[in-house]
Amino acid sequence: MPQRHSKNNNDLAFFTYDEKRKLGYGTQKERLGRDSIKPFDACCLCLKPFIDPLCCQKGHVFCKECILECLLAQKKDIQRKLVAHAAQHKQEKKEEEEKLMLQKARELDAFDQQNHGAVPQYSDKNYNRDKNGFHGANSVKATSYEEEALRTMKAFWLPSATPEAPVKVEAPSASTICPEGKEKLKMKTLFPIYFTEDTNERKSSKSLDKIFICPSCKVTLTNTLSLVALSSCGHVFCKKCADKFMAVDKVCLVCNKGCKERNLVCLEKGGTGFAGHGDHLEAKDFKHLGSGSGLGLVRPAMKT
Repeated sequence: MPQRHSKNNNDLAFFTYDEKRKLGYGTQKERLGRDSIKPFDACCLCLKPFIDPLCCQKGHVFCKECILECLLAQKKDIQRKLVAHAAQHKQEKKEEEEKLMLQKARELDAFDQQNHGAVPQYSDKNYNRDKNGFHGANSVKATSYEEEALRTMKAFWLPSATPEAPVKVEAPSASTICPEGKEKLKMKTLFPIYFTEDTNERKSSKSLDKIFICPSCKVTLTNTLSLVALSSCGHVFCKKCADKFMAVDKVCLVCNKGCKERNLVCLEKGGTGFAGHGDHLEAKDFKHLGSGSGLGLVRPAMKT
């Protein structure tokens, strides 16, 4: 009888290599599809086709309304944190003054007791007053007992015995940041950009989606092309035309407005916080077999 092949030998007490591979053992690779990548003509915040696009100096494109709302929300949050920080600083200063006053009062009491220890503190010998405002010896004993019980009590779930952790508010940064690139961003650094629409192609296809082209070479703009915007006038070209003409002639081909090399801003390719972009469009997961279940536990693959 011929020997059974390892792929067909399924009566072993352990998994063979082929069985592990069928269960998905090891590093699984999958290239991100078109649905996982943001189009170049979509806003980085709302992920919809942009309206009145504005671009930052790092090449991130936003809708005008979206980025204005984002910056305004950041300013309000900074103002709220500044108010909270000022209130906390004022409270700390007040507590420090109270500590100094209590320390001075203790020093005065100690000095008074040292020099007038034989003289009673009050004219009425039966009048006893503790620090909490209770009168009489019984109230003093009860109050001290309660304080001692609260200090040694382990019932942290009681409101009276719950420890309080002071929340310290750090001084916030006064500058707004770009929601996509995480660098400092001001409203005056944003500039509008203008795409050249292919009207002939749109009329022939009769679709609602706008088709943009490079105004120089008339190539349809897609995510596969690297795009360059001029911060001086806002017109968008493909990178080949920008390097070939604008970088050499220092003039925009559409409006003939002068530009310098620093005005050439490369637009970031489509990508969001949920998917990568650029040259790394491959997702990896490492799956190892669970104990006794035959199912795998998935975690991100480690870089080697």
